[in-house]
Amino acid sequence: MPAPALSGPQYLREGLKLVLSPGLRLFVLLPLAINLVLFSAMIYFAGHEFRLWVDSFMPTLPGWLSFLNYILWPLFVVLVALMVFFTFTMIANIIAAPFNGFLSEKVEVVLRGTDDFPAFSWGELIEMIPRTLSREMRKLGYFLPRAIGLFILSWIPVVNLIATPLWLMFGVWMMAIQYIDYPADNHKMSWQDMLAWLRAKRWQSMSFGGIVYLVLLIPVVNILMMPAAVAGATLFWVRERGAETLAERIR
Repeated sequence: MPAPALSGPQYLREGLKLVLSPGLRLFVLLPLAINLVLFSAMIYFAGHEFRLWVDSFMPTLPGWLSFLNYILWPLFVVLVALMVFFTFTMIANIIAAPFNGFLSEKVEVVLRGTDDFPAFSWGELIEMIPRTLSREMRKLGYFLPRAIGLFILSWIPVVNLIATPLWLMFGVWMMAIQYIDYPADNHKMSWQDMLAWLRAKRWQSMSFGGIVYLVLLIPVVNILMMPAAVAGATLFWVRERGAETLAERIR
């Protein structure tokens, strides 16, 4: 049956259980290693530059309004944190895309109990690289114009006060796209059809994207949660597509 509107936490929780199961642990090791390296680099780099970035975005206020700095500073800290986190997450997903696509295949095999995909081989994994990277470039093409627009908005005094909630909403939507695209791509669903499918399930998609965004903000936890998000998104796909197929047969 279709997922409830706010089913995201359930999918992620079940996805975590799946990637920790004996049959899937092997396929999680490479994405985990990539995530560990990239997020360690992110923490190191952001730790050195973070305050400078925040100060760059903060508007210069006249002396008589200086008291507002204490109100605005936390807002711009959140803004920079969201921008840094989201940029590094996109980079991590581009690098790990072939492994995440392969993990999604194996999760679907476990869920369905049948294996319609080719048997594991390093050759198969290598063959997936051009296709998955091409799909990641398509995501990047979707992401960049919108991110650039938000970035420009972040520099406009007064208007930039709404940049933080807009970055958050955009990030949630991109997390849904990022992870649910893996099973969609494995089934050769086109980019536009995948977006239309997600829009038709907007609340379920945003619920899943929102919980993924939240847990990926947690240092250390986010390293394991990326593979869990792949598994959760695959579970989302299998259940929702299965419900649609059943409904079509009934009609």
